[in-house]
Amino acid sequence: MIRQLNLDLPVRSATGREDFFVSPSNALAVAQIDRWRKWPHGKLALIGPEGSGKTHLSHIWAEETGARIVAARDLSGSQPRPGNVVVEDVPDIAGNGAGERALFHLHNFVLAEGGMLLVTGDRPPALWPIRLPDLASRMRATPTARLEPPDDALLQALLLKLFTDRQITVPPGLLPWLLKRMDRSFAEAARIVAALDQRALETGRPIGPKLAAEVLDETPVETDGID
Repeated sequence: MIRQLNLDLPVRSATGREDFFVSPSNALAVAQIDRWRKWPHGKLALIGPEGSGKTHLSHIWAEETGARIVAARDLSGSQPRPGNVVVEDVPDIAGNGAGERALFHLHNFVLAEGGMLLVTGDRPPALWPIRLPDLASRMRATPTARLEPPDDALLQALLLKLFTDRQITVPPGLLPWLLKRMDRSFAEAARIVAALDQRALETGRPIGPKLAAEVLDETPVETDGID
């Protein structure tokens, strides 16, 4: 089982199983991934916004099941092979005839051979604008695991992980300070950390609320005593 979120534990590698933090916003999706042997019809759609952990969780599942991972846009011209498969970003091929046909044949082949299929996207399969009717119906019939927008615990863990990935030690109190002021999304967390890293390198200034306020386009009226 993937370990539960514990902010007192240090973040280790950037992509390992021990790196995936479980909180109320993603616990149900994680549980569905863990029960992969019982997926109805041998398939599951993992959905969530950009940066929500779809790729990380998909790679964890692939490592555990020996699945190969392929981007949907790379399916055209490929030949299906037996075994478990992850197809990432299925909406990317919506309207692409060759890509849709390739996924249709892969879907049928993998399931017929007893394999498991995990597909990902940023919204439910019913909203994927797939034109091939047979593929669209199969995607709509795929059970869904949803990664919800982050709660406080998950967003703080993500910020800590992103800073640690860049070997940045942040001052005590900065993460709660950011949580009060930032737009609450995975993509925004990644943008803020990258922007702070770049600004600190360019200016030689320490990373703290004063620099973060500039990145957030705020006036640093109050920094709670944190530099």
